[in-house]
Amino acid sequence: MKEFIRIGVDLGKRYFQIHALVDEKGHAVTRKLPRSQFLAFFADVAPCLIGMEACGSAASLPCARFAGLG
Repeated sequence: MKEFIRIGVDLGKRYFQIHALVDEKGHAVTRKLPRSQFLAFFADVAPCLIGMEACGSAASLPCARFAGLG
């Protein structure tokens, strides 16, 4: 299971840009994920703080499934 201290999600029409902070020193992992792989990415991530922009496309996300992932 991948461990991050914080994750930022930039929402797009077709892709999500994931910026995951590995440690306080600033080491980060970035991924460009299509919508179809978004939840699969988070299924393999330990619970952490996730920041997501609030916009019109955010309403179409299956965010309720995050609770089921931990």
